[in-house]
Amino acid sequence: MKIDTSTFKTPPLRTANTPQKTPENTARASEAVSISQTAAPLMSGEKPPVNAGKIQEIKDAIAQGRFQINPEAIADGLIETARDLVNSQRKA
Repeated sequence: MKIDTSTFKTPPLRTANTPQKTPENTARASEAVSISQTAAPLMSGEKPPVNAGKIQEIKDAIAQGRFQINPEAIADGLIETARDLVNSQRKA
């Protein structure tokens, strides 16, 4: 089956109503940026703490076929993260 691409249209990159970036617009946008306390160490080049022993333990378990994945724990963590995100956006 061949897909007919003649019906697909590429939107224009810039329309007449799209404002162009000016130094004034750029400066205002950069003034509104703030770095959270969590992100600050990442931006400064600090490396996060790494537990090399735990990493090696997981690598060994994977290599030996002993590594067990707990889908319930993963799902619970994803739901909790989503809940936290929604709650933090409601507060803002």
